[in-house]
Amino acid sequence: MPTGQILVADDDAAIRTVLNQALSRAGYEVRLTSNAATLWRWVSQGEGDLVITDVVMPDENAFDLLPRIKKARPDLPVIVMSAQNTFMTAIRASEKGAYEYLPKPFDLKELIAIVGRALAEPKKARGNGAEAGGGEEIPLVGRSAAMQDIYRVLARLMQTDLTVMINGESGTGKELVARALHDYGKRRNGPFVAINMAAIPRDLIESELFGHEKGAFTGAQARSSGRFEQAEGGTLFLDEIGDMPMEAQTRLLRVLQQGEYTTVGGRTPIKTDVRIIAATNKDLRQLINQGLFREDLYFRLNVVPIRLPPLRERAEDVPDLIRHFFSLGEKEGLPAKQIDPAAMEKLKRYRWPGNVRELENVVRRLAALYPQDVITGSVIEAELEHPVAASQPADASDPDTLLQSVERHLNRYFAEFGDDLPPPGLYHRILREVEQPLIGAALAATRGNQIKAAELLGVNRNTLRKKIRDLDIQIIRSSR
Repeated sequence: MPTGQILVADDDAAIRTVLNQALSRAGYEVRLTSNAATLWRWVSQGEGDLVITDVVMPDENAFDLLPRIKKARPDLPVIVMSAQNTFMTAIRASEKGAYEYLPKPFDLKELIAIVGRALAEPKKARGNGAEAGGGEEIPLVGRSAAMQDIYRVLARLMQTDLTVMINGESGTGKELVARALHDYGKRRNGPFVAINMAAIPRDLIESELFGHEKGAFTGAQARSSGRFEQAEGGTLFLDEIGDMPMEAQTRLLRVLQQGEYTTVGGRTPIKTDVRIIAATNKDLRQLINQGLFREDLYFRLNVVPIRLPPLRERAEDVPDLIRHFFSLGEKEGLPAKQIDPAAMEKLKRYRWPGNVRELENVVRRLAALYPQDVITGSVIEAELEHPVAASQPADASDPDTLLQSVERHLNRYFAEFGDDLPPPGLYHRILREVEQPLIGAALAATRGNQIKAAELLGVNRNTLRKKIRDLDIQIIRSSR
């Protein structure tokens, strides 16, 4: 039977009653108070084996009280509860030395389990009490249960150098999570360096990562530093790790195993002190089965896995995200906007195939293009039209199909010239065959709407019109 005295501080009488009943049934002695002053008096007198406290109390904030508790009784575990369920709340709880952070409403079984673990742990293992940096800017937004789980995991990882693998669909915020781990962790004073494996030619990835010596390959006219050297003392974020070639995977495995690497063309091993955070939107297990990813590297990278849920799985976060993006837009000079209830429901029900990135783009368009202060449901319906017209093939605007097409064109042309650049006269031919499918797909995705297609492609509308005319691209408009 569990034993121990639990000190509970919360100004909500209902919460105190529920906790008293649950903890008493679990075998603990419970003392209850509604204010921080009484809690501090009990703690300073040596009472209690564990503290459960709300953050906001009438006389003092728990985050102000926590440092005094940790100084007076560093081995006393403190569990912090809060209805302010943000990433920064979890981080501040970790910074101040809390044993655990629980968002309200919480699961009583989970709370009892945490209490049991805290009392069973050796006293020297409790709490870190490390102050992290970062300002008041909130890097992650959402109060859903899924995001609360992520906040708590991130808070535990801040003061470690554990390798992290972030998995999630495109647009879910993988780099944002990696930056949060860096900016609020113990390496925050070092550099944060990101590299996207899918955006670099495969034969250049090793040079990009590890650097190269003069003469290491054709065109290497001087020594060049790699991302590992640039990230020394900080964090290296390896995005789209599933696209890393096998040769580079072998070299990366050596870094993780031995803490050293050699430059391309070099012979002297270089020691490195870099925290690795990797990310992917692919199923690495499937790639392993296909012989495209090393299983031993997977286990080295997947020390702490974090899955970022797609936005459709946390629709309750949509209102908070919209307010956040509107606020950012105001800071950039965009007009203030609000969403009416009917429009908000449409936004929450939408599937968001592009996830948070798509939502941010929609919010920015709403702020920039619509004159009304309150956005209505009819506006949202226009913005959230399905991106592929019924008259188009299902894969007409599929990004993977499009990129594969472009890649085939480029590979075919450059293969003719080996390591040499193609002659200038060939560029027009390349651009024509690359631009045509890109522009055609953008027009198909927007049902022939040239304004939206230009925005999708990131070009001026007049430029797009000229390209359509010069390349003789046929526009198939929606039949609706």
